[in-house]
Amino acid sequence: MMLLLVLIFIVLFILGAPIAVSLGMTSLINIELFETVSLSAFTKTASNGFNSYLLVACPLFTFAGDIMAKGGISKRLVNVAKLGFGNITGGLGIVTIIACIIFAAISGTGSATVSAIGMLMIPEMVKAHYDRSYSTCMVAIGGAIGTMIPPSVCMVVYATTAGVSLTSMFTAGIPAGIIFGCALIGYCYFSSKRKGYTPETKVKLSAKETLHVWIDAIPAILVPVIILGSIYGGICTPTESAALGCLVGVIVSVFVYKEVSLKILPYLAMHAMTISAPVMFIIGMSSGFGSILSIEQVPAKVAAAILAITENKIILLLIINVIYLFMGTFMETNAAIILTVPILLPIVTAVGVSPVHFGIVTIVNLAIGFVTPPLGANLFMASAIGGVPLNKLAKDIWPWIGVAVVALLLITYIPQLVLFLPKIMGYTI
Repeated sequence: MMLLLVLIFIVLFILGAPIAVSLGMTSLINIELFETVSLSAFTKTASNGFNSYLLVACPLFTFAGDIMAKGGISKRLVNVAKLGFGNITGGLGIVTIIACIIFAAISGTGSATVSAIGMLMIPEMVKAHYDRSYSTCMVAIGGAIGTMIPPSVCMVVYATTAGVSLTSMFTAGIPAGIIFGCALIGYCYFSSKRKGYTPETKVKLSAKETLHVWIDAIPAILVPVIILGSIYGGICTPTESAALGCLVGVIVSVFVYKEVSLKILPYLAMHAMTISAPVMFIIGMSSGFGSILSIEQVPAKVAAAILAITENKIILLLIINVIYLFMGTFMETNAAIILTVPILLPIVTAVGVSPVHFGIVTIVNLAIGFVTPPLGANLFMASAIGGVPLNKLAKDIWPWIGVAVVALLLITYIPQLVLFLPKIMGYTI
C-alpha cells in the first residue's frame, strides 16, 4: 500500500497537480480503497492542521514584508551599509549582501528581499561597472538569507510541522544567516578583487551628512529591533510580534517616510492572504495525509530502512543534505518541509541531532534551492529585476551556490555555530 500511495502522489505531481491537491487526492483514494481512516476523521485532522494560532504569523509577516519593501526602508538600510563598506574593493557587492541580511530581519521571505534590494542595488552596481549577471546572481542568492534570518515564514512552517519552539528556531536562525552572509561576502570580496571591481572615486561624507544618514535610518533600524526584541524580551509571542511588525511597518512606511499610500494597504493585505492561503491548504492536506501514513507506520518503516543502511550521523546528514538540495531544485520550500520533516526528523533525532539544528539545516538547504535551476524562484525574480536572461543566470549562479554549500556544511557539521545562541538565552533545543 505504501508504494501505491507514493506512486499515486508522484503521478499527480508529474501531471502538474498542486501539492495540496496531490496530497488530498492520494488520501481520498486511499480512504476509498483501503478504508485506513474514515472520511470524517480525515477531514477533522486536515482542518486541525491549519487551525493553528502559530500559522497566523504567516500572512502577518508576509504583509509586513510587503509594506516595508515598498516603504523606503530598504533604501535607508543600504545608505547605512554604504558608510562602512562603500569605498572598499567589492564595496557595493558587500553593501548589497549586508542589506539583504538586515532586510531579511524585516521581510521574512526571500522574494521580498530580492525585490527590495535588487531594485536598488543592481542598477547601482551596473553603473559602477559590475557585470550585470554577476550583480543579479548576488542579489538572487542574497535574497535566500530572507528564509534564515528571523522572522521567517519557513521557520513558522517548520516549527508547526516539527512541534518545536518557534522562538528557539528564530534564535538559531540569526547566526545561521550571518554565517551564510559572511560566506557570500568573502566570495564577493575576492571575486571582486579578481574582476577589478574597485570604487572609481572615494565617496567621503562630512560629519553632518553621515549623521543625517544615521538619523534618517533610525526608524528603519528600529523595525527589526522592535519585532525581534518583543519576542526575545518575552513581551510578545511570535504571532503577536508579527501583528506588531505590521503596525510598525504601516507607521514607518506611511507616516514617517511617506512612501506608501493608505490606499495600497487593502491590496497588500489581499496579496499576503493570497500567498499564505496555499501554504495553509498544504498544511491541512499534509496533516490528513500524515495521519494515514502514521496509521500505516510509514515514517517508522522509512526510518528503520535508512538506519539499517547506516547509523553514522555524518553520513546520514550528508544523505539528507543531498536529498534536500535535490528537492529544492523542483519543489516549493514550504511544501518540501511539510512533506519530509515528519519522516526525516525521527531519523536524525535517533542519532542525536537536535530538532532545532535539523530545522536550520533543512531551511538552509531549501534556501539554496531558491537559486538552484530549474525552479530557482529567486532566479526568476532577479532575472526580471536585473534584465538578465534566465539561462544566463542559471550558468553564472554556480560559483555562488558552491560558496553557499560550504556555509551549509559548516552549519550542518558544527551545530554549536547555530545552537550557542538559543543555549545562552535558555531556550529549548
